[in-house]
Amino acid sequence: MDEKTLGKIEFDKILEMLSDCCGSVLGKEMAGALHPNSDYDQVITGLQETTEAKELLRFNPSFSLGGIRDIRNSVERAAMGGILEPEEFINIADTCGAARKTKSFFSNLKGSYPLILDLAKSLGLFKSLETAINETVGDDGSILDTASDKLYGIRKRIRTCQERIKDKLESFIKNPHTAKYLQDNLVTIRGDRYVIPVKQEYKAQVPGLVHDQSASGATLFIEPVAVLELNNELKKLRIEEHEEIVAILKKLSQQVASFAEELNHTLIVLGELDFIFAKGRLSQMMDGGPPEINNQGIIKLVQARHPLIKKGVVPIDVDLDRNKDSMIITGPNTGGKTVTLKTIGLFHAMALSGLHVPGENGTNLSLFKNIFADIGDEQSIEQSLSTFSSHLVNIIRILNEVGDNTLVLLDELGAGTDPTEGAALAMAILEYLQNKHVKVVATTHYSELKVYAYNHPRIVNASVEFDVETLRPTYRLLMGVPGKSNAFLIARGLGLAEDIVNRAGEFLTKDQVQVADLITNLELDQKISQQEREEAVKLRKKLQEMERRLNQKEIELRNKEGEIIRRAQEESLKILKKTKEEMDLLYKEFKAGLEEESQKVQNKALNEAKERIRKMEEGILSSLPEKCFAGKPPKTVVPGQFVEIPRLNQKGHVLTKPNQAGEVNVQIGIMKLTVKLDDIRITDNSKENYTDTKVGHLRMEKSISISHELDLRGLIVDEALENLDKYLDDAYVAGLKEVRIIHGKGTGALREAVMAHLKKHRQVKSFRMGDYNEGGTGVTVAELNL
Repeated sequence: MDEKTLGKIEFDKILEMLSDCCGSVLGKEMAGALHPNSDYDQVITGLQETTEAKELLRFNPSFSLGGIRDIRNSVERAAMGGILEPEEFINIADTCGAARKTKSFFSNLKGSYPLILDLAKSLGLFKSLETAINETVGDDGSILDTASDKLYGIRKRIRTCQERIKDKLESFIKNPHTAKYLQDNLVTIRGDRYVIPVKQEYKAQVPGLVHDQSASGATLFIEPVAVLELNNELKKLRIEEHEEIVAILKKLSQQVASFAEELNHTLIVLGELDFIFAKGRLSQMMDGGPPEINNQGIIKLVQARHPLIKKGVVPIDVDLDRNKDSMIITGPNTGGKTVTLKTIGLFHAMALSGLHVPGENGTNLSLFKNIFADIGDEQSIEQSLSTFSSHLVNIIRILNEVGDNTLVLLDELGAGTDPTEGAALAMAILEYLQNKHVKVVATTHYSELKVYAYNHPRIVNASVEFDVETLRPTYRLLMGVPGKSNAFLIARGLGLAEDIVNRAGEFLTKDQVQVADLITNLELDQKISQQEREEAVKLRKKLQEMERRLNQKEIELRNKEGEIIRRAQEESLKILKKTKEEMDLLYKEFKAGLEEESQKVQNKALNEAKERIRKMEEGILSSLPEKCFAGKPPKTVVPGQFVEIPRLNQKGHVLTKPNQAGEVNVQIGIMKLTVKLDDIRITDNSKENYTDTKVGHLRMEKSISISHELDLRGLIVDEALENLDKYLDDAYVAGLKEVRIIHGKGTGALREAVMAHLKKHRQVKSFRMGDYNEGGTGVTVAELNL
């Protein structure tokens, strides 16, 4: 991953936050060395580790990995034969204790944390070493008397010798004949020797060795002859004590050396656990979650919040599917364009490093091999480069290094030079990157780039919203809507004379005015779409409640028998009819103004509901008891024939010929049912020549009301195909031999969907692309199977 880019998107600040969540030196080192990864399995493992840690901390908020010390140098010195200091042994004992407590905690843990538990299992236990250190070294770093029997004996002799010395000196102090020679009545130490403070003028009256004197020279610190031998003996004992301590520490160091490999491994595992739980804590702090990871170039941010903005952060939604290579973001300065770029870059850097991102469910990020960014003012005084030149130098570097599966973030592309040339250069750069199959997100002020994006199906426009009432940016990102400068609105709002503003408008070209009006209308549509999306959520909940009640009704119906069952099931059919009417109404309400992706979600939910209701219809029909009915089931029927379904006591007309399973579609009021031939009867007024009379009359009436063409332009695929189905049924009944389906040219997606649908439709005999005078590639002509 490009290091300069990571700095531009401030990934280092994320690592600092992660490091602050670590409790050990090793954990902090791992946090500082964290880097985005392009290996799918490793990325997924890293995210799963974070998820497990966050979940474990949720149920065990007081859990911590205390006591982990950096003992690497100490263990290495011990392994090389060195003798460790007492403080080093304390650190080793603390680390051994941390490993022991951690292993015990996880061995008793309830819950599913496979990655963390597997890691914790490899922790070593060093009970003998931990005990030996605790019995040798005190908390203050002193060597305990219990370290060895020999040391215990030496120290006992030292204490006895010290007491004898003190007794002799205290008797000297308390003796009135000698006390008068002393400056103070106390015993002190100079150079490991016990001495007393004697006045300078009485030096001759106190025979002994002078070890020191006061700064003024008025006091001499003398070791009296009476304690000279005892002090010599004490010094000898001190030497023996030191030698024994060295022997003890050497032996303990050798014990550490014998565990060197296991200690190093355990230290690494503890560091990894500390690092993993730091990732979990960071996720808690950011209210983050694991994104989905794809390798198809899809970028989908749902309510994404920039992780470094603490207060007032405005969530953004970004949706770049595999069919869109680039996104051009426009809008006012300080409106959030650069923040959006950094959010996209940071989310990918974090996710590919195994970190959760502060976004909602549905966030889907791509497994990019590399990310490049040109963000911020790059003016270089040292290199005598202007802002434009400095940006261009960086962009040239990026263009030379980009490859497949790369994300490029460009801030104010082409800025800092003549607008016309800058816009042209920006378009050329975008085209070059598109040809390289690179995913690009760029910000700009140039109107030419808005038009460029509008005319390229693989580029999407976006903008940061501006509130025309408050004259301030809202920081919301609007997908599919290019931004505008709002210079006239701001000038008018700040009090610039109206005639000046109006005169400025006259300098705009007709095309510029039309583009501005188009953007205004798109922004209005976007707001309406947002409101309708919210309403759609409410309506969907209402539909789900209706389905729930319907399912409950079905359960109640199954518990009844005979005529009671029949009446209840007929009531259910009425409910189904009403539900279908409401669903059709909802369907019409959903389509107005919704974005394509949002509408796909609603259509999918509606289609699933319709399918469930259709299956419920079949279940109700099959459970209805048969009643005696004169006549036999027909061997075949033709579209337009009137038939009766005895089980329902309902009449309708046939829509289709029987399929291979012996099933036909029958229209009963507003309902279309699929029934078997065995379940229908020809009505009494039907004759063998019914096709020539009644059906012909029906077709004549239909042909008057049914148009020879169907316009599907402006509809999404799911809605268009549903309209096409209904139209083909009506056209077939009306006896139309040939129909025109207008789908427009556009991207070709709707045309391909229509042709694929016609290919498998039972009432379509053949189809072809429209001739030049019929609409060309924007029209498909279908011949019906009459």
